[in-house]
Amino acid sequence: MRLQDSATPVVVPLVIGVTSHRNLAANEIEPIRQCVRGFFARLRRECPGLPLLLLSALAEGGDQLVAQEALAAGARLLAPLPLPRALYEDDFADPAARAGFDALCARADVVELPLHPDQPLHEVGSPGTARDRRYAQAGVYIASHCHILLAIWDGKPSHRIGGTAQIVGYHLSGTLPGHLSRRQRARHALGTGDERLLYHIVCSRDAADGAPAAGLQPLQTLWRSADTVVAQDADKPAEFQRMFAHMAGFNADCAKYAAAIAASSTPAGDSRAGADADVDRLFHAADWLAIHFQRRVLLALRSTYTLAALMGIAFACYAHLPGQNYLIYLFLLLFALGALVAVLARRREWHRKYLDYRALAEGLRIQSYWRRANISMSGEHEFAHDNFLQRQNVELGWIRNVMRVCALHPPAAPAASTEAELASVIAEWVGEPGKSGQLHYYEHKTAEHAGLHRVTETIGSVSLWGGIAISVFLAVFVFRLADTQKTVLVTAMAVLSIVAAVREAYAYRKADKELIKQYRFMQRIFASARAALDRTHDPEEQREILLSLGDAALTEHAEWTLMQRERQVEQGKL
Repeated sequence: MRLQDSATPVVVPLVIGVTSHRNLAANEIEPIRQCVRGFFARLRRECPGLPLLLLSALAEGGDQLVAQEALAAGARLLAPLPLPRALYEDDFADPAARAGFDALCARADVVELPLHPDQPLHEVGSPGTARDRRYAQAGVYIASHCHILLAIWDGKPSHRIGGTAQIVGYHLSGTLPGHLSRRQRARHALGTGDERLLYHIVCSRDAADGAPAAGLQPLQTLWRSADTVVAQDADKPAEFQRMFAHMAGFNADCAKYAAAIAASSTPAGDSRAGADADVDRLFHAADWLAIHFQRRVLLALRSTYTLAALMGIAFACYAHLPGQNYLIYLFLLLFALGALVAVLARRREWHRKYLDYRALAEGLRIQSYWRRANISMSGEHEFAHDNFLQRQNVELGWIRNVMRVCALHPPAAPAASTEAELASVIAEWVGEPGKSGQLHYYEHKTAEHAGLHRVTETIGSVSLWGGIAISVFLAVFVFRLADTQKTVLVTAMAVLSIVAAVREAYAYRKADKELIKQYRFMQRIFASARAALDRTHDPEEQREILLSLGDAALTEHAEWTLMQRERQVEQGKL
């Protein structure tokens, strides 16, 4: 399912996944339906800026029930099938369930999850462990890509591969025995933990021991995350509300500036189709918005620091020069203007939006290049979004949520042009020193910020030695100068000190020194990647190099976001 066509603004949906038992107790089906209906109504009421998208494998029972209610609520439906449709249809022995499956497929965007190379078709075509692993894969796909997992679950643990209990456990803790690779387990272990949200509708099952787990009641509803459980009818945890609010804010900004985004340079994704084009369009929007809010942040910073310098100069003149009493009113006016700029920047969240949208754009850049280079074919469904910003708080998880949306469609199977596309990715992403790609970009940025830092040092040196020169001049001619001349020279010393201090504070707030270090580091890793790529012509080795390069870049961007987040436009800290 495309996020939207190229003529409309980028819109990120709120993705709801579903996992459910198939054998729900008959007397609870309609009450559960009412709970599901209320759940979707609540989401539409609380998140009006986020269109709803449901992920459902359309299995018999709760999966189909939720899909029906989601469509009735106006949500879009994406159906990741664990098996090729012809094989999956064998699971529906009940004609009514089979008819329901066919009807829902007709209204859904159906995605047949690609078979792993070690899972030939004849092994998954009949019941057994291989087929169960396919169901587990679909569950992992849904849990990995949704923002809220709706679980119709009796609350009991289970060792059944791919069962509802295991999918819930995987969603909350990243643990699914016997299915995930060591690398994926480590990725979750280092994550934030309390980031995945579950809406639990407690159910009974049509079985001998079908009652819910001890302590749970049928039709009870709970919000769960890895570390918290919120009682029935309560609001979702506040951190998730902020997360979804930031996603809605991104949609609003994309809509507000849609014309300007569309009028800017055409994204490369227009030459590609399907999910790859979606990633490129979203990257283009995030990149444009990051640049837009960066300009606003810089304008606010320059305005507040210029006003601060003028305030200092006005006060110095008021304090030292006779007959300048009106300058105290100018001082107060400049202070008020600076406060107004700082309040405006804070209330409109220019700084947060600049950092968040830049982090999102850089994550999407890497995700796009990895997909184009077919790197993601070697892994499961979790990818760049689960590598990024893992040491940030849950509020920043909205960035990973947007990246999950872009990874909804698995990459296409390798085509004959894959190696040509790999070469294209290397040329565009890594590039050549002094010519192209991120290597040239970081070379240019290193030189640019080093030059700005030299300007700051020069201003400081001029102010220091100018002040010393004035001091020496006063010491030599102290008995020959009139009081008015002394006052003017002392005022000049104060002005020089003010200019140097404000320029130094401005450079600190922009983090010029730290940015130079970051750009030099990024230049080194891209130069190392370029050298490593030049030493091999093996496509698999080149993909491993690009994978390592992306991991390093994601880590560095996360560090940069963390560093910059504390440097907002604040007049009181000038």
